[in-house]
Amino acid sequence: MKRLCCLMLLGGMLIAGVYGCTRTIVPSSARPPSATIAPSSPKPYKALGQWYQPLPDARGFKQTGIASWYGEDFHGKKTSSGEIYDMHAESAAHKTLPLGTIVRVRNLDNNREMEIRINDRGPFVTGRVIDLSYACASKLGVLGPGTAPVELVAVGTTALAAGSGAGSADFYYQGNFTIQVGAFSDRNNAEKLKAKLNKSYQNAHIQPYDSGRGMLYRVRVTKCSSLEQAIQYEKTLASGGYDGAFAVAE
Repeated sequence: MKRLCCLMLLGGMLIAGVYGCTRTIVPSSARPPSATIAPSSPKPYKALGQWYQPLPDARGFKQTGIASWYGEDFHGKKTSSGEIYDMHAESAAHKTLPLGTIVRVRNLDNNREMEIRINDRGPFVTGRVIDLSYACASKLGVLGPGTAPVELVAVGTTALAAGSGAGSADFYYQGNFTIQVGAFSDRNNAEKLKAKLNKSYQNAHIQPYDSGRGMLYRVRVTKCSSLEQAIQYEKTLASGGYDGAFAVAE
């Protein structure tokens, strides 16, 4: 089935999250496998003569409409996130959800459902709300009929690696989160920072991590049950002088 939309690499559309807070970028060598949630400033874009304004935040998003799918005509081409479209991988396109959003898609005809990452823009057809990859359409039973009524619910977000669009970590809005303040190759330095943080913050702890090039000792504080709470703690730490602090899912 051909897809009636445009695939575009949109300047400024590479986003790693949906939360507008300023922070100092931590060197990649100090980052854990789970990525930071970076600030985003979604810009409007134009497709087939119409302007669209991406949402700054997907939390609470729910939508019903028609799903379609796209395959060979776009296989191997760039998506709006910058990554290469793979029709055999699980992904989808949406007109306004932040790139990296994870949505739970339920086929209302057969009740099949799955969680899918949004990495592209479209479908630019009236009444259609999501364009599924071939793989997703197959699992949801949309391949044969070509379209199907669906329900979309945003359940989380995926950090997109800058420059590549590749998903690096899943952040669900509810779960276990903590704040990483620093990472050291020297355990003694990690212990010193932990002791300092203990004076002002709860649950200061060290998590060893084998980076493949040696051990890193990641210093983290607090425990949060929601991403929103973690972001607030991140801002608190930043205002307290720890500009490199960032939220991570545990």
